[in-house]
Amino acid sequence: MPRFTIFDTPFISIVGRLWARVFLGLIGWKKEGELPDIPKFVMIAAPHTTNWDLPVMLALGFLMRAKLFWMTKESVFRWPFRGFLVWLGGIPIDRSKPNGVVGQCVDLFTQREQLILAVPPEGTRKKVRAWKSGFYHIAVGAGVPIALGYLDYKRRRGGVGGVFYPTGDYEKDLREIQAFYRNVTPKYPELTSLNDIPEE
Repeated sequence: MPRFTIFDTPFISIVGRLWARVFLGLIGWKKEGELPDIPKFVMIAAPHTTNWDLPVMLALGFLMRAKLFWMTKESVFRWPFRGFLVWLGGIPIDRSKPNGVVGQCVDLFTQREQLILAVPPEGTRKKVRAWKSGFYHIAVGAGVPIALGYLDYKRRRGGVGGVFYPTGDYEKDLREIQAFYRNVTPKYPELTSLNDIPEE
């Protein structure tokens, strides 16, 4: 688990906030909402349909002064990019381990006093039938809340839409969480799995 990231580098963090303002200004994006004043939580990173999501998310993270961590498969962290990706907050996940992705992430929360873990529930930029439940089970297993992070490409706004405390009833909680995202437009709406969720 990386402890020293781009968000901890004093000079870079200052430059990063300046870069974030310029970058988001050039592409017409603005920050909404505030970072929850909670030491540990899972942050939903949705919707996820393009590679642009990562730089926009990082820029918003700088403006919110959020130390964001994000996970992806171990094979992505290859030389010579491994060190750079870890510095950006990347966490390599070994899908072959017995405790699986959820178990590894729960362990991370146990080991840290502070942790914001951004998880895209689609799990990929491609079209999927439904959200993966990993983000929810990580939060329940670690005993932490879920922040509703979002990127709305229609309004060019991104941020945090509130905090959800899971009850353990996955289907009920998922309906409530996804109700928020129905008004959030991804860059490629045809790829979002929310289109396939029946209305209540």
